[in-house]
Amino acid sequence: MVRLNITMPENLAAQLKSVRNKSSFIAEAVREKFQKERKKQLEIELIEGYQAIGKEEQDLVKDWDIVSGDGLE
Repeated sequence: MVRLNITMPENLAAQLKSVRNKSSFIAEAVREKFQKERKKQLEIELIEGYQAIGKEEQDLVKDWDIVSGDGLE
């Protein structure tokens, strides 16, 4: 365990006063925030990946149409 000295807005500190185990509460909140940010980043990476695959598939279809003669009119 590591001891931290943090500052926060007064309204949050006031709400935190009613929490029995402040360290555990804050640790869980930070953990959840990191998980949320990681999930958001993974979603962005998945979207980018699917978009790249879609572009590659379009290029392959065009190439196949040319090779198979389907693209010729």
